[in-house]
Amino acid sequence: MTLNEQEMGKIQQYLRQLFWNPEIVVRAGSAKDAPAEVYIGKEFIGVIYKNDDDGEISYDWNMSILTEDIEQF
Repeated sequence: MTLNEQEMGKIQQYLRQLFWNPEIVVRAGSAKDAPAEVYIGKEFIGVIYKNDDDGEISYDWNMSILTEDIEQF
């Protein structure tokens, strides 16, 4: 289930406030039924899926971390 513009805007505001980062952006996915995409600046950081379980809406954020991204730590 895809997110509409209003949902993406609310989630973007929520994430910006939660992480104290005004550079977080939530955009529509590139394909028709793709999840929304989350960026910090130009850096892609994850996707958000919308779930409807008998009328109860929730949003799941999935962030993958590649081993090559954490090798320096």
